[in-house]
Amino acid sequence: MDTIASLFSFITTPVSWVIVQFHAVYGKIFGPDTGWAWGLSIVSLVILIRICLIPLFVKQIKATRAMQTLQPEMKKIQERYKNDKQRQSEEMMKMYKEAGTNPLSSCLPILAQSPFFFALYHVLNGIATGKTIGVIDDPLLASARKAHIFGAPLAAKFTDSADKVAQLGATLTDVRVVTAIMIVLMSASQFYTQRQLMTKNVDTTVKTPFMQQQKMLMYVFPVMFAVFGINFPVGVLVYWLTTNVWTMGQQMYVIHNNPTPGSKAQAAYLERLTKHVTHHGKTRKRGEKAIVKAIVAKGRDRNEFERKFINSLTKAGLAAQADGAVMKSEGTAVVETEDGTPTTATAGGAPKRQQPKRQSKSQRQAGAAKAAGESEPKTSLTKSDEPEDAKPAPKQAGGGNKPGTGTRSKAQSGQRKGPQRPKSPSKK
Repeated sequence: MDTIASLFSFITTPVSWVIVQFHAVYGKIFGPDTGWAWGLSIVSLVILIRICLIPLFVKQIKATRAMQTLQPEMKKIQERYKNDKQRQSEEMMKMYKEAGTNPLSSCLPILAQSPFFFALYHVLNGIATGKTIGVIDDPLLASARKAHIFGAPLAAKFTDSADKVAQLGATLTDVRVVTAIMIVLMSASQFYTQRQLMTKNVDTTVKTPFMQQQKMLMYVFPVMFAVFGINFPVGVLVYWLTTNVWTMGQQMYVIHNNPTPGSKAQAAYLERLTKHVTHHGKTRKRGEKAIVKAIVAKGRDRNEFERKFINSLTKAGLAAQADGAVMKSEGTAVVETEDGTPTTATAGGAPKRQQPKRQSKSQRQAGAAKAAGESEPKTSLTKSDEPEDAKPAPKQAGGGNKPGTGTRSKAQSGQRKGPQRPKSPSKK
């Protein structure tokens, strides 16, 4: 561990200088040799580092969400080129480039903190061994060795012997109780941070290997902290516990205000946003406008929570605009059902499906007759308008009609219509 820490000795001087500056401030309040002065100096160092890493944290969030959306495509590439690892790697890199993301982006905050972590360890190890390091001279070294946090020296470890702990002016029991409590808190905070990420801020509509990896890390990281924590000085445990608490609070803020699409956190956020917007009639914060703008831009690709949000606004007589603003709407508007089917709804009312009214049989017949009448011109013949050749001819004596009148002769009773076939003579 000392060999690894020595590799980051180039940053030891800046880290020790920052600690000394904070110690000068807190020393005037709590006393220069107290654990509060030195402990709060370490906590302030963590806060300063994490504030500087906020841009990387934002990039980490975007990279993590992009990786979640790319998991189905990654699985297809792995199955398609499972026998050609080189082609598989090329297709993966091509996909990352097109999506504008990288798997290492999600690890940037941890990687960026590593130099500060090892530099702090190197500083505290120098305090434990009585060596000056960085800008910490002999008076500051003596003051740091006297500092105790709840009875445990800053440079003491869980694995230290009783003699070494006695040289720092403490008892082995105090050191082990304090370090054990800090290790448990450190592991618990890491577990809770990972758990709230998995249970609240993961898209539940997509099942990918990435989710399984995150679930595994939820149990692996706390075990790692517990194993390595017994070899960390108390000051390093203060550093790591503080950064875990910061990460947990930062993630809670992100989940509450900018959740992952399709997650339970998004459903809760959009429900709160619906109440807020319908109460005030508009979006008032920049973050709210950004969320509404992103939902409007998705169109038919919205998930069920986003469709419910848009429909709730429509029922309340509001309409989401492309720039993220919300305005009052009049008349009817189009809403979407759970399966994405568009229907119409009256502003302020429930959605209504447009269905034709059922007609009776007489209405249908009248409509058909009317349609036929419009398609063909009507011709009405009165009795006086009938043509002469259409009038029945006068009857002749004997009940026959004159030939050549153009009318069909009536068949006599008992005879078939049409020309009669002559009877053939009987063969006797």
